[in-house]
Amino acid sequence: MKSRIARTAVTAIAVVTGMAALPACGANSTDSDSKDSKTIALLLPETKTTRYEAFDKPLFEAKVKELCSDCTVNYLNADQDASKQQQQAQSAITDGADVLVLDPVDGEAAAGVVKSAKSSDIPVVAYDRFVEGADYYLSFNNERVGELQGEALVEATKGEGEILMLNGSPTDPNAAQFKAGAHKAIDSSGLNVAAEYDNPDWSPENAQKFTSSQLNNIDPADLVGVYAANDGQAGGVIAALRAAGVTDLPPVTGQDAELAAIQRIVAGDQFMTIYKPIKIEADKAAEVAVQLVTGKDVTGTTDYQGVKSFIFDPIVVTAENVNDTVIADGFYKVEDVCTGDFADACAKAGLS
Repeated sequence: MKSRIARTAVTAIAVVTGMAALPACGANSTDSDSKDSKTIALLLPETKTTRYEAFDKPLFEAKVKELCSDCTVNYLNADQDASKQQQQAQSAITDGADVLVLDPVDGEAAAGVVKSAKSSDIPVVAYDRFVEGADYYLSFNNERVGELQGEALVEATKGEGEILMLNGSPTDPNAAQFKAGAHKAIDSSGLNVAAEYDNPDWSPENAQKFTSSQLNNIDPADLVGVYAANDGQAGGVIAALRAAGVTDLPPVTGQDAELAAIQRIVAGDQFMTIYKPIKIEADKAAEVAVQLVTGKDVTGTTDYQGVKSFIFDPIVVTAENVNDTVIADGFYKVEDVCTGDFADACAKAGLS
């Protein structure tokens, strides 16, 4: 089944990362006794989505190290707990952070973090998810992400039949944009959304439970496709379909180009994912944070809801262009994807 491949060049819209000079605090902090040390607090939202620990954190840290020898990164992960993230941010502010680079668990709650930081003259860079009042914002075109997912599903299903929709967390500002973009494509087609779910923590487990429960009401044979807002949920959906005895899987969407999702795509279990070159985003966020902490001007931004921003374009990945996207960019190596269980599928896809 072929889909229209949307591979667009990255478009800069600028985002800057808030500076946070944090003295040593716990295992993640260093150089607490150095008055000249510049500290950037990197606050990420959760670990259930593999991108944060596997890509965002190490890429951001490496770029900061490359650009600023006397800068340190204080990494903090909220484990999907908005209250915990607020406490982490407040500790960073109290300790004298120079910049906060914040990917919020809850966009609305994070507005309070921004106010607190600004009262201490600490800039805030909203990373990947928008926060009102931030000094800079950096992300991908989130509504376009959902639109590309929806368009791919419409094309794969010929725009007819029953589908399920599994969206992201209601507290995640990006999730609403993914959802809006997806509905733009789906609602203008002949597809009927039999049931829709906003997953409170994006978890694959919740996605699997929701799908299993809906299969008690919907004949799997009548299900022509599933909109899953990210790859973790796609995995849960596919597990539920398999457990229900479905052998001929309907098209299932995804996002984040997780390794497991790329393998499912090569094997024919998942239809597509959205690849967002995280290195571009993490590198730019680090660049902005270092510019802020060293007093340099941040240039090349555009406006997004009154905030200076960098916005990048997402890329559709299907079995047809795995080699030309995540492999060509070095996001994964062929040997990462083509492990024993996927060797035959990789050979058919021309990856080995």
